[in-house]
Amino acid sequence: MASLQITKMESEIPAELLIAHIMQLHASISKLDSLRPSKQVNSLFTQLVKLCTLPSSLDVHDLPEEVQIMRTSLISLCSRAEGLLELEFATLLGKTSQPMNNLNLFPYYGNYVLLANLENKILNDSGVVHPNKVAFIGSGPMPLTSIVMATHHMKSTHFDNFDIDDKANEVARRIVASDVELEKRMKFETRDIMKVRERLAEYDCIFLAALVGMNKEDKVKILGHIRKYMKEGSFLLVRSAKGARAFLYPVIEEHDLLGFELLTIFHPNNEVINSVVLVRKPIF
Repeated sequence: MASLQITKMESEIPAELLIAHIMQLHASISKLDSLRPSKQVNSLFTQLVKLCTLPSSLDVHDLPEEVQIMRTSLISLCSRAEGLLELEFATLLGKTSQPMNNLNLFPYYGNYVLLANLENKILNDSGVVHPNKVAFIGSGPMPLTSIVMATHHMKSTHFDNFDIDDKANEVARRIVASDVELEKRMKFETRDIMKVRERLAEYDCIFLAALVGMNKEDKVKILGHIRKYMKEGSFLLVRSAKGARAFLYPVIEEHDLLGFELLTIFHPNNEVINSVVLVRKPIF
């Protein structure tokens, strides 16, 4: 594949050129025998992430149907690859004597730290400081957001991590168990969040991972379910994507958040991939 270069004089990549390169990468990724971490898999996804974080004015709504279909496929491939990457590293870390001291071995650890710092600032600016209980939905085998938040920002907060995959929770639990103090404040549960109801009213703030609800219909159902059962005045932080980053993660827009009070939408322009949307359930 020909390299796509950007000079300091260029402010944006033409959307047509960007899409063409992303489609080439999608074709290559689709032909892989496995999405497990390997030199080839890592190289292709690294190229993809770099492409999708270049400056561009690409609007996901303007994409032709065949590109929309490709985007849906690509998000699914990214989700599977990300899960396998996290599982491999989490399993390896769990076998070390001090997994919490080696989290930075994970290739995207720095991105998670930057995202957690950003999300913490957004929460603080909206008055969410040291909440008592937080839920993270879709925590996965490497619950880095919860760990970074708990160890650097919310040092007395109790975290409940929900994931539908028992294996993911098993390896995540092993990492956290190596820190006696953190283990007291961090629990992992294998649950479909659509089956968690009154329990959601316990939390001052709920985080919804970007890949919980892979398509718009499922995501909106999950948002509606959380809104119904969370307590009035509590906060929901939703991860989204904008521009070319929408080839990596689903997009959540203001009209998908009916019944919530919209507080903040932040779109990063650095190596952080996810947009951050903060809403609150109104007090009636």
